[in-house]
Amino acid sequence: MIVPAKVNDMKRIFSTDNTSSANASLLVLRIGLAALMLTHGLPKLMMLLGSGPIQFPPALGLSSEATLLLAVCAEVLCTVFVLAGLATRLAVIPLMITMLVAALIIHGSDPFTKQEPALLYLLICTTLLIGGSGKYSLDYVLLNRAGH
Repeated sequence: MIVPAKVNDMKRIFSTDNTSSANASLLVLRIGLAALMLTHGLPKLMMLLGSGPIQFPPALGLSSEATLLLAVCAEVLCTVFVLAGLATRLAVIPLMITMLVAALIIHGSDPFTKQEPALLYLLICTTLLIGGSGKYSLDYVLLNRAGH
């Protein structure tokens, strides 16, 4: 015989009302994306600021230097915005473009295993574009402070 407490536990497990867990999930996605993306962006920033030669593939008809600068802006600057939850939907757009270029142009002729990381980042960015930054973000704080 099932006791009511166990029925409630089962209802909670299979519940589709997930407002609070959705906000927590968006926070985890933002922090996870930022932590992982910065491991790619910070070395590129060091290459850009360093005195050595820039060894970065050109793309979309741009020079290596311009391509590297755009990648750094996306992978460092936009990633910091995503981490803070500030203009998240706008900040993921350059990241999405960068990941599309990485997967389809830079690694376009490589095996899928080389394209996969960029596509996974693209998937996370797409989720954040749709879901926004969530309740645990600067966007939420600023919008509530402004009375919206």
